[in-house]
Amino acid sequence: MISFRIDPRSGVAPYQQIVRQVRQALRVGLLEEGDQLPTVKQVVAAVAINPNTVLKAYRELELEGLVAGQPGRGTFVTRTLADRSLGAHRALQQDLSRWLDAARRAGLDDDSIEALFQVTFRGSAGEGVA
Repeated sequence: MISFRIDPRSGVAPYQQIVRQVRQALRVGLLEEGDQLPTVKQVVAAVAINPNTVLKAYRELELEGLVAGQPGRGTFVTRTLADRSLGAHRALQQDLSRWLDAARRAGLDDDSIEALFQVTFRGSAGEGVA
């Protein structure tokens, strides 16, 4: 089951962070059709946010056709976002894990790692470094 993380410093609304995390999990195969999302009560207990925030996120995911609520049972994944590239994810994830280990050994903290990744990602996408 997916565990949500809310970053109050991100500038992204908490409900949108939940939506993004579900989409990411669907894209990389961590969530599959038929999987159950945590209940609103479980999310509220885990990340200390308002239940309406979780409901708003789940409603948005429902409108996108990614999940469906089943009264008395919970919210379930109805379709995935994974594609043919899913097979390559494991090897790439291992490479990325090695890179993260090297970055931490070099003394980078999480914020520095994220900044380096974002700058590199934007640069490789042809946007350049701002």
